[in-house]
Amino acid sequence: MNIILSGVGGQGLVLTTSMICEVAFRAGYDFKSNDVVGLSQRGGKVWGSVKIGEKVYSPNIEKGKADLLLALEPLEGLRWQDYLKKDGTIIVNTSEVYPVFAIAEQAPYPHDFLDQFRKDVHVVAEDVLKISQGIGTSKIVNVVMMGMLARYMDIPLDTWKEVISEKVPEAFLEMNMTGFDRGYENIIGDSY
Repeated sequence: MNIILSGVGGQGLVLTTSMICEVAFRAGYDFKSNDVVGLSQRGGKVWGSVKIGEKVYSPNIEKGKADLLLALEPLEGLRWQDYLKKDGTIIVNTSEVYPVFAIAEQAPYPHDFLDQFRKDVHVVAEDVLKISQGIGTSKIVNVVMMGMLARYMDIPLDTWKEVISEKVPEAFLEMNMTGFDRGYENIIGDSY
């Protein structure tokens, strides 16, 4: 399975990539990953990739070869959609987080982003920030989305929860577990 993750700095993309890798490892898969951390200042664009399989030789995913795109921010989802294969799936948080260039008014933000996603892929769109805030914090968007991602992977839920419990600080564990469960149960979203 080839997964691309995209978002902006401050959304927890690096932690999410790390947790997906750990889940794959514990499930007995080989994996390779990479992510851009140098640009991860708050508001800068960030991305990562995870390849999971029986034997994986490289973390690089070519355009048109990703099975899933986990877009923590819609504009970054648009940027990375070309990496999805036909009939791939985009799981996108519809809550807009304006990247640095949009804030600096160097480029307009495409508020009609749902209309701009490719028509040959499945789009699952959900306001994940709203779900997170309903749990009591805006800081678990990444874990809610990881719950949504888990529905597409043949890995037991206990493995996901074990990794979350080890990677998330104790003070925030209950909210993160609730967020993961909510994401897993709420995969329906709005499909386009």
